[in-house]
Parts: sequence; C-alpha cells; structure tokens
Amino acid sequence: QVQLVESGGGLVQAGGSLRLSCAASGRIFSINAMGWYRQAPGKQRELVAVIATDGSINYIASVKGRFTISRDNAKNTVYLQMNSLKPADPAVYYCNAQRLVMGVRIDSWGQGTQVTVSS
Repeated sequence: QVQLVESGGGLVQAGGSLRLSCAASGRIFSINAMGWYRQAPGKQRELVAVIATDGSINYIASVKGRFTISRDNAKNTVYLQMNSLKPADPAVYYCNAQRLVMGVRIDSWGQGTQVTVSS
C-alpha cells in the first residue's frame, strides 16, 4: 500500500499563489504516476495534473501556464505550484498515486486539502 500526506492548502486572494505538497510512503517503488485531482462542491473529481515516473507531465487545459507539477524523488514528494489562482480554482485538492499490480490499476489517495480563493 501507499500512504499519501498532503499539505499546503489554504485561503489566498485571486491572483495569488499556493504550493501543495504530497509526501508518499509505503510501497512507493511500485508507483508509476502521481497526480493532483480536485473536487468542487457539486462537481465530479477531476484530474488537474499528473507526472509519470518517466517524467512525462499532463495538465488539464484550464490550469496550463498557471500550475506546475514537480517531484523530489529523494523526498518521495510531489508538489503542485499554483499561480494566478482564479475563482474557478477553489476545491478540495487530492493527491493521487497510481500503481499497476498484475495489470490492474490501483489508486491511493491523500486526505485532501482545501484551497479557497477570495475575489
């Protein structure tokens, strides 16, 4: 199993910045990608950004150019730098780790961290 602990959420004014961190522990050697999802009230959880073990990165269109996902392998930590935050960005942000076990995808989730943007 993989355990994920997030930090860094909070309240920020529109146009401001926040950095989220996600520290992974456990069977981290089996992780093939880590990412950040978010879920706003009344909406489905959506993928925001993902970084694979080969270094490839993907973002949803609405955050491209504003958010940056990165990782520190020595610390087993993934970050999400969020700049130019907009009123559309508030949500609970969840860290995700993907593993493939015998060809089956297994997801691990953090507890979530609230991001609030004031206008």
